Amino acid sequence: MFEKLKSGLKKIKNFVARDTNEDSGISSTGNASNVLSSKIGLKLSSDIINKVLEDVEIELLSSDVALEAIESFRDDLKKEVENRRVSLGKSREAVIESLFRDTLHNALKKREIDFLEMVKSLPRPVSIMFVGINGSGKTTTIAKVAKFLKDNGFSSVIAAGDTFRAGAIEQISIHGERIGVRVIKHDFGADPAAVAYDAVEHAKAKRRDFVLIDTAGRMHTNVNLMDEMKKIKRVVNPTLIIWVGDSLNGNDIINQVRDFDKVIGVSGTILTKVDVDVKGGAILSVAYAIEKPIYFLGMGQEYNEFLPFRAQWLMNALYS
Repeated sequence: MFEKLKSGLKKIKNFVARDTNEDSGISSTGNASNVLSSKIGLKLSSDIINKVLEDVEIELLSSDVALEAIESFRDDLKKEVENRRVSLGKSREAVIESLFRDTLHNALKKREIDFLEMVKSLPRPVSIMFVGINGSGKTTTIAKVAKFLKDNGFSSVIAAGDTFRAGAIEQISIHGERIGVRVIKHDFGADPAAVAYDAVEHAKAKRRDFVLIDTAGRMHTNVNLMDEMKKIKRVVNPTLIIWVGDSLNGNDIINQVRDFDKVIGVSGTILTKVDVDVKGGAILSVAYAIEKPIYFLGMGQEYNEFLPFRAQWLMNALYS
């Protein structure tokens, strides 16, 4: 998991040592000539930072991190350099690597949210509409969310709103049976907005906490299907709209989630297939370029292979 990105981050010390020596002839042995004063900007030139960043940017691009995310990272890092005060006696390599870690962690932390705490105070039933392109793992993700909520003491009902795909209704019904959650469904080809409406009414009558609304996977460029999704939103007025994205799509997911956000407004994101994402760029791209919470990370097919997004978990995975 994230092998390519982890490999690139590990090279930072080497980049610093090389660029420091090329720039000023200072050795990287940690002696007095390689010590920073009380503020890093007084001893570490912007030229060195820029040289290191150029190398790191290449590593990030090869890990499928979107260019605009890299530019945001660059800006954040420069601000951190300007504001950072460090102790005497630290080598440039150690300080700059620490800066990179802290800058990355701070950005990821902004996308972290306690999902359960957030929904506790919301009026019941909480309706959540799940959207995303074909093959993103949306249906399995809905089942995982339902199981997560059930494990934490909340009741829910699922709306089988993907009425366009043959077998989709059966698929979500099987999930519902396995986890013990009621699935509201109509016939194949039915109006998905009507399915969602019936599910909400059922939840009200039975005093269920959540309504989880499945929708047909659709390309963000398909105008007709996107209009259908707008109809579901208009009929149900969901509490949250969660975009579900395949992390294997790399930095292309930025365009996907932005297009969905323009059409219906996205509350937050869930990234799937994280366990088989060799490059790791999708998470960083979403964290930097999309100003929305990352609610969960999906891994594997089992219902419990599902984690609330935590910045420290990702940092540990990247620097393990």
